Amino acid sequence: MAVLVGKKAPLFEADAVVNGGEFVEKFSLEQYIGKKHVVFFFYPLDFTFVCPTEILAFQEKMDEFEKRNVAVVGCSIDSKFSHWAWLNTPKEQGGIQGVKYPLVSDLSKTISENFDVLAGEYDYNEEGEMEFDGEAVAYRGLFLIDKQGIVRHQVVNDLPLGRSVTETLRMVDALQFFEEHGEVCPADWHPGEEAMEATAEGVAKYLSKH
Repeated sequence: MAVLVGKKAPLFEADAVVNGGEFVEKFSLEQYIGKKHVVFFFYPLDFTFVCPTEILAFQEKMDEFEKRNVAVVGCSIDSKFSHWAWLNTPKEQGGIQGVKYPLVSDLSKTISENFDVLAGEYDYNEEGEMEFDGEAVAYRGLFLIDKQGIVRHQVVNDLPLGRSVTETLRMVDALQFFEEHGEVCPADWHPGEEAMEATAEGVAKYLSKH
């Protein structure tokens, strides 16, 4: 699996559903370059089980992301029509009604391939026919992208394992703290806690206090 940290996030244009039900053509993360940090996450499929818990958890924390000037964008291999239907299904019926951030349609699976989170790959069988080996859905990949379009953090979970939105916010805080102050953030750092200078003396000073 590719490590994209430190590299430009792959570019794409795709259909998406925004504001809980509006279709958008040629949606792109480029619109955020120079303006916002982006949390771009993949999930396997609409109308499944772990996925709505994650998608709704991000929506519940949208005020926190917006306070930090962070755009949240989801993506799966479903069609825009499937996204729209799920967005208009009440929570009591397994839906994600109330979610307002964009959901991208990766029907061709090329976005998942370019971010290297597709849970399988195309190959040729013994008869020379192309077939898909594995599951034709995306792993639970998450990418934190800075305002220059560079991936600064990524985490990829297997299909049964839901992610922590709280940890995602912590990583946003750590990145923004570093960008503003130039100090690096030690293990389990949270806003308001001591950071370190990226020098031998800075590390020694920090460790002597802990």
